[in-house]
Amino acid sequence: MGQTVSFTVNGSRKSVEIEGWEKLIDVLRDKLNLTGTKRGCDDASCGACVVVVDGEAMRSCVYLAKKLEGKQVLTIEGMSNGTTLHPIQEALIEAGAVQCGYCIPGIVMALYALLTKNIAATEEDILEELAHHLCRCTGYEAILEGAKLAQKKMAAARG
Repeated sequence: MGQTVSFTVNGSRKSVEIEGWEKLIDVLRDKLNLTGTKRGCDDASCGACVVVVDGEAMRSCVYLAKKLEGKQVLTIEGMSNGTTLHPIQEALIEAGAVQCGYCIPGIVMALYALLTKNIAATEEDILEELAHHLCRCTGYEAILEGAKLAQKKMAAARG
């Protein structure tokens, strides 16, 4: 027996039929074809699947889709404006923090949630957030440098 959940994703209202067992990542990837959110560990330990739900970074591999009713979801597909990248995306590229790219969508979304709430986040705050993400290619120093550059870019954009 299915149910319908209605929510907003990347600014568009969506209604999706679910059975009730699905996770948010299943809805995003399989029902809405938003494949930028990556499936990694399926147990909330790698961070590849992070999206923003009502302003908070959430691991979509463990977030039940039936909890989506009325929520606002932002995925990596909603970060750019056409071909114009978000300052976080630009900063990570400029810092050399992107190699295979598998972990990057989750990192971008987690940094977005953090820096949107607290543009003055300390390096310790940023490191705490990044500690919840695994990267096998780049190395964490470049990611931290990209995060700090993103913070500067976002602060400058705010004026």
